[in-house]
This record gives sequence, structure tokens and C-alpha cells, in this order.
Amino acid sequence: MARIVMKFGGTSVADLDRIRNVAGRVKREVDAGNQVAVVVSAMAGTTNQLVKWCQDLSPLHDAREYDTVVATGEQVTIGLLAIALQTIGVDARSWQGWQIPIRTDDAHGKARVEEIEGGVLIERMAMGQVPVIAGFQGIGPDNRVTTLGRGGSDLSAVAIAAAVKADRCDIYTDVDGIYTTDPRIVPRARKLPAVAYEEMLELASVGAKVLQTRSVELAMKQRVRVQVLSSFEDKPGESLPGSLVVDEDEIVEQPLVTGVAYSRDEAKVTLRRVPDKPGIAALVFGPLSAANVNVDMIVQNLGADGTTDMTFTVGKADLPRARDVLEKVRAEIGFEAMVTDPEVAKISIVGIGMRSHAGVAATMFKALAEKGINIQVISTSEIKTSVLVGSEYTELAVRALHSAYGLDAEG
Repeated sequence: MARIVMKFGGTSVADLDRIRNVAGRVKREVDAGNQVAVVVSAMAGTTNQLVKWCQDLSPLHDAREYDTVVATGEQVTIGLLAIALQTIGVDARSWQGWQIPIRTDDAHGKARVEEIEGGVLIERMAMGQVPVIAGFQGIGPDNRVTTLGRGGSDLSAVAIAAAVKADRCDIYTDVDGIYTTDPRIVPRARKLPAVAYEEMLELASVGAKVLQTRSVELAMKQRVRVQVLSSFEDKPGESLPGSLVVDEDEIVEQPLVTGVAYSRDEAKVTLRRVPDKPGIAALVFGPLSAANVNVDMIVQNLGADGTTDMTFTVGKADLPRARDVLEKVRAEIGFEAMVTDPEVAKISIVGIGMRSHAGVAATMFKALAEKGINIQVISTSEIKTSVLVGSEYTELAVRALHSAYGLDAEG
């Protein structure tokens, strides 16, 4: 008997037929003698609609009220799935984040999980009941509903798996595993049987949509074995049919580059003629951090005439807030002008094998140059190299790099 957390994304619960399909999958695990908890997202499209309503009313809306609105999508799904399970003879009960409780900090809209009390869930699972838990939401220090950021249901599932000491966390989605890149852009992309936590963390952080970044971070920290597999396979595989996210030691063959990821959710901000003096970076990035605006790629030009240009990227959705924050501290920073560009994309190569091989980045730059793609910003880490390019070059860049590193499937 195993203890399993099953997570189903929005496309998996998009309508009543798909919810019935999910109920059938859960019943198969229960009938196999396993203890099961289920985490679900809102039905496909629901969260986008809720977010749009908030943005249409006010681009700079109150984040606490935003959470109140967008957390409602998952509440609908857990109730419907619990009813579907009960209808086919499975003892099930719905749980909202505050009922468990999933305790978070007060960073509304992108809260971090601080503690989950798993005792009650373990008791219910031991009794044969299936907890159906709302992903994406928790409760803050002031007892207000919080949400965990887009893709936060993945984080909920991994955190619950850690809290109940699950043997495995199965993430069901609309793809059957983790691929070397987006198969919609590169039809010859290959499914990976296993990916190291560290690689998946980098892939998720630079745009791969399969798993949310913080869910991988938590899985790595808590050593939660994660499996990504399709909700739409007609028959469950006899062995694990998806892609496993596991310790590096479990992966037999480590390729030079594991995958190519991209993100169109970037916006570039350039501050012109910033005073070139100690402490200026803190004046720029401190207020952004206080406003919960995440900054990614950063480049500062060589100073001249006592000034410098500073360029960095933020999430496209955070651009209005970033502009507002920076305008308020403009006099304190002393920059001459702010130029923003939301029409950019971040393209990244990731692989543990990059640690021990020279020339990996050079191959990337050559492949992009041969396609006439200009690089605006470069960022590197031990197992990742990212570049910022014009958004119109996204697909061309991904295809070129996928081929350059020999990732195309044969045939």
C-alpha cells in the first residue's frame, strides 16, 4: 500500500466529463489499496477570467481582494470532484486551504507556504477517505485567504505530499511528461524519462510550464518524488509512464543539455543615465522587492560621465507595478529616463552536463547568430544559460538551439 497525492490541473477538470474521468482515476488508486489525497486547480479558463475582472476594474488592485476573488475557482472544483467521487462509491470530502490549514506568509498573490498541519489529512486517509483539496490557496497571518501565484496548485500538491509523508506526488496534466522543449514548437522534441530536481528547477524558472518553480524547489528540499503524466491516457500504465523528477544520483545518463525553455512573460526595463555610485542598485531594487516585484536578468553598462544605464527584466504582469514603484522613487534614484519593452522573450538552455563541459554557451551564441537573432541580455548559472531576444524570434531561437545541441528525436 502506498500513500499518493494526485494533482489535476485546469485542463484535467475543464468540464463535468473530465471531472468524472478524474474521479475514475482516483477510484482506481483507491481500489488498488492506496491511501490517496487529491489536489485540484480551477476549471480551465476560470482563473484567467477572475484575474481579468480584477485587472479590468483596476490594474493596481488591492492584492488581498484579488486573492479573495481568484481563490474561488478551486472551491468550485473540489466540491464537484467530491460529489463525483461520492457518486461512484468513494468516500470523499472537500477541503479549502484554510480548513487544513495551509499557512502562508502575507505576500498576497504570490504567498509562500510556511506550514501545513498534515495530521488530520493522514487520519482521514487512514480511514479510507479521500481528501479533495483546493490547490493554489492558503491562509495568511491575518486569517485572510492567500494565493500562491500562477501554477500554485503544483506547490500545494508537493507541500501536502511532504506534510503527509507521501510515497509519491503525481502531477496529472495535458502532456504525458517532461520534454526537451515545447513539442508544439519542435515536433521532434523528446520525452525525458527522468529529470534531476536541479534541472527541473532551472527549466521551470526559465519558462517551462510543466511544473511551477517553487513546487520543484520544495520537492528538492523535502525529497518528494514527483511524477508528471497525462490525464488523458485511456489506460493507466503498469509502470510509471510519465517523467520522474528525482535526485541527480538516480539518473544514469546525463546529457550535455537536457532541455530548451522559453518564456514570453518577460518585460525589459532600462533606466537611462543612472548615477554611477555605490548603493544605487539597492535604491533601484529595494523598492521593487518591497512591492513583491521579482527581478530576473540584470545588466549594468560601463559607467561614463558619472552615469550608467541599468537594464533588468520583470514579469510582464508586474510591469505596471514596477513602473509605478520606480516613478515614485525617481527623484531619490536620479535616473534620467525609463524605457520599457514588453515584446521580449527569454530563451534558456539547461543541463547538469554543462558543469563539466566548456564551450556550451559559445554553441548557443553561434546558433543564434547564424539565424540573425540579436541577443539583448545574457544571464548564466552553473547549469543554465539564458538570453533575452525580441519576442518575434522565440520559435526560431528554440528550434535552432534544440537542433544545435542534438536534442531532436530521430525519424
